[in-house]
Amino acid sequence: MVRAVRILMLSWELPPTSSGGMAAHVDGLAHALAAGGDEVVVITRRDDRQLDRDSTLAGVRILRAEVDLPWLPDRAIARVASANHAMVAASTALEQWRPDVVHAHDWQVAWAAQVLSHMHGVPVVTTFHGTERSRHGGHVPPGVPTDVNGVEWWAAANSRRVITITGLLARQVIGDFELDPAVVHPIIGGIDPAWWRTVAADEAAPAPDDPPLILTWGRVQYEKGFQVLIDAMATVRTRVPEARCMIAGHGTYSAELQSRVDVAGLSDAIDLPGWLDDNRLRAAVHRADCVVIPSLYEPFGVVALEALAGGGPLVVAATGGLAEVIGDSGAALTFEPGNAAMLADRIVAALNDVDLGDDLRRRGAALVDDYTWAAVADRTREVYSAAIG
Repeated sequence: MVRAVRILMLSWELPPTSSGGMAAHVDGLAHALAAGGDEVVVITRRDDRQLDRDSTLAGVRILRAEVDLPWLPDRAIARVASANHAMVAASTALEQWRPDVVHAHDWQVAWAAQVLSHMHGVPVVTTFHGTERSRHGGHVPPGVPTDVNGVEWWAAANSRRVITITGLLARQVIGDFELDPAVVHPIIGGIDPAWWRTVAADEAAPAPDDPPLILTWGRVQYEKGFQVLIDAMATVRTRVPEARCMIAGHGTYSAELQSRVDVAGLSDAIDLPGWLDDNRLRAAVHRADCVVIPSLYEPFGVVALEALAGGGPLVVAATGGLAEVIGDSGAALTFEPGNAAMLADRIVAALNDVDLGDDLRRRGAALVDDYTWAAVADRTREVYSAAIG
């Protein structure tokens, strides 16, 4: 009988206070590992006073460290590094429990991961959900990005194994940090297909006379490419006049995005409702006649899997993790990142061609079954075994 692995996982982000890709990844992986019989403890920030410092949820123990340092408001690196001391201090609640491996997620927890590794005499596995170089199109601007890049390099060099969320990122990490390819393992994140497919009891089915709905969502930042979708909608409206678009989410680019909608005269066609909770987002995916992911760069491919599991015909930019997940599966229509005219053509095809839409749904349903959290946990256990061995 294989002994359960004791995993001490560290993450800067975790639900319910964070809903981004890394938070969802850590949450899904931790619970899948626990469901498979492993012992999992997660150390993260206590960024909501309503949350307990020490709790257990579905077999995963969560320690939340007090990291608030108001006297360092404008010094990102110093603030994060100091917060790592609090994470190490939080680990004292474990008392006699000892991990077999420390699993760090991104650079923000690198210092704590290394200290805990030395304290317990166990290896570190680091997952990179992105790097500063990849976020800046292959360059590292001076200032904070350069500092973060240095921390990433150090974390990678001091990890027994490195996991990346895409094969593209694996190749970048190997080259940028001069790593042995044998220690780098690309593992794309997972989803819960059954949850995305479930129709809630209070979820209204689309009416036959509802206008076609084009949906996208995510953190509203320039690199997400929502401005490309706005430009494409100007063309889509000339060919499918009744079409409507919803861009859900919020972020640093929200105000500029709204201005772009207003200037284009598309306020009656494009809705920016802000952030949607999980249930409202799932309902929107079920209502959508077409889901678009227009990212200029997207390290994650998970958002595409969520859309496919929800059953919406999918149009994605052929970039980063999106291109890697879709591959040659035929589960989505693709377009050149930033090309609004090509995007408009793909949207119109998805809306007007019923047979095409049915084919996309069928292929998408087949693809997502390879990306359950249980499958991701199995691949991650193999990396733990290699690191421990």
